[in-house]
Amino acid sequence: ASLRAGEEVEITGTLYVARDAAHKRFVSALDAGQPLPFDLRGQILYYMGPTPAPAGRPIGSAGPTTAGRIDVYTPRLLALGMKGMIGKGNRSAEVRAAIQEYRAVYFVAVGGAAALIARHIVSSETIAYAELGAEAVLKLGVRDFPAIVANDIYGGDVFEQGKQAYRNRESEP
Repeated sequence: ASLRAGEEVEITGTLYVARDAAHKRFVSALDAGQPLPFDLRGQILYYMGPTPAPAGRPIGSAGPTTAGRIDVYTPRLLALGMKGMIGKGNRSAEVRAAIQEYRAVYFVAVGGAAALIARHIVSSETIAYAELGAEAVLKLGVRDFPAIVANDIYGGDVFEQGKQAYRNRESEP
C-alpha cells in the first residue's frame, strides 16, 4: 500500500518466473480444478527470458519480457492472491483495474539490462513445466533486484505520468 507509481525499489526474497506458455498451463489447470505448481498468494511473478547459466552463476542473462502478452491471464491470477508482477511495457485497462481491485503492484525492470539484472539473482530452480525449456516455471532468490513501480493500487501509472510530463513540457514557452 505504501508503493506509488514511479518509485524505484529493490526487491529481496523470492520471485517466480512464468511466461506465456506457463500462464496458459496455469489457466488450464485452474479450469480443470487442479492446483497450480506453487501457491500464488502473496507472490511476485517475473516475466523473464532466461539464458543458460555460465559456470559459477545461478542464471545467465535474465531480462524482462513484454507484460502485455500475459494480460489475458493476469486478472484471474490476481484474484487468487498474486501481489506483484515484473515485466516491461504497459498493461491493459483490464489489468490496471484488476491491480486496483486486488491491491497488487506491477513493476517494470529495465529492458536491455539483462546481464546486469542477473547479478541480483542469487539462486534459480526449475519448479514446473521443465519441458517448456526457457518458458519453464522458475523459483528465483533475489537480492536488491532493481525495479520501478509502474502501476500501484491507487491507479497510478508511470507510463501515463510520463506522457503527462512530456505534454506539460511541450506546452511551456
